[in-house]
Amino acid sequence: MRAKLGLVLLVVLISACFPTRSSLTVGLRFGVELSPVITRFEPDRGVAAGYRVGDSVSFIISLARPGYVVLVGIDPDGVAYEFDRVFLNPGTHRLSGPPGFRYEVRPPLGLQRVRSIYTDTPHPSGFVFRGTYSLALWDQQTSIYIQRSGSRVRDVAETYFYIR
Repeated sequence: MRAKLGLVLLVVLISACFPTRSSLTVGLRFGVELSPVITRFEPDRGVAAGYRVGDSVSFIISLARPGYVVLVGIDPDGVAYEFDRVFLNPGTHRLSGPPGFRYEVRPPLGLQRVRSIYTDTPHPSGFVFRGTYSLALWDQQTSIYIQRSGSRVRDVAETYFYIR
């Protein structure tokens, strides 16, 4: 019994030594070090919420410092696209589309992933997310975007919702 208790205690102590911030895990996927700049990123109805085709969707994002943000979506069929680029100051913001426009939910139905990529430098010229990607290729394109930005401070946050 003492040996089991000792083993459990050891596991708890060792696990406390590992970082728990999800951004670090994401950073490993992209092969670059990320900074904890994006402190919140989610759809206006919450993570995993359901939206119908034609609904408006906005995203709540909180930043710890000023910088450039690009929003990239990947549809259930793997089609990826960039749908906004903005400069934001620190604080919490609701992104709902450029003036006079809105983010509108469109088919196909299913899981919609959205990624927010933060850099402290302007968006790399000539680089646009567009195409049909596997999740691995989407990660690779994100890594290329970050590297081409020349940014020393960068972060990535991802959220999702369902199109019904």
